Amino acid sequence: MGRAFEARRGKKEKRWDWMSKTFTRYGREIAMAVKAGGPDPEINTKLRLIIQNAKNANMPKDRIEAAIKRASSKDEGNFEEVVYEGYGPHGVAIVVETATDNPTRTVAMVRMHFNRSGGSLGKTGSLDFIFQRKGIFELNAEGLNLEELELELIDFGAEEVYEHDGKIIVQTSFTDFGAMQKALEERNIPIIKAELQRIPTSYAEVTDEQAEEILELVDKFEQEDDVTAVFHNMK
Repeated sequence: MGRAFEARRGKKEKRWDWMSKTFTRYGREIAMAVKAGGPDPEINTKLRLIIQNAKNANMPKDRIEAAIKRASSKDEGNFEEVVYEGYGPHGVAIVVETATDNPTRTVAMVRMHFNRSGGSLGKTGSLDFIFQRKGIFELNAEGLNLEELELELIDFGAEEVYEHDGKIIVQTSFTDFGAMQKALEERNIPIIKAELQRIPTSYAEVTDEQAEEILELVDKFEQEDDVTAVFHNMK
């Protein structure tokens, strides 16, 4: 078939693998949101945001609806959010967020990856001094005035408002996330994506070779179905 065909097939397989894991992650987030606040996105604000994020990732409408339907069933298992913290090689702090229906299985998996990399799993809350939870909103920049928007959103918890790659990014504290979502929706400002991230307050200096080891560990975590997000403080 030739190298070109093999390269194209390799790219397609990677994309299919990425889509499969992304849709699985959003399916679990939808399940948790439905269990917590009901299946109606008009009432359940968290579910509404997750659906928007899923659509932005090209998750098909029928899969979103199927996830909501499954989560509404009494027979559907319960997923819970569990956060694991530890250090990878070279002193890099790593936080692994998961959605799991079996924490015993998940903690064993997380510990395995830390140990095999030469790192170690720590106690919950042990990295609170390194990471701050922030709300990040991505907005379509078209038709929006950056300075006017910033002034308008300060009262709802906007800490930073800036443009990046043709989008407007609004950053809030963890506690102001809901207020900002409500403010944007009331002003009919379309939210492309909204999520909570863990932003480092300090960084670990590493060499290029050491950085490859860290990224390899992060990739291994991200390949696991239970994992929803991974954060590190590598500079």
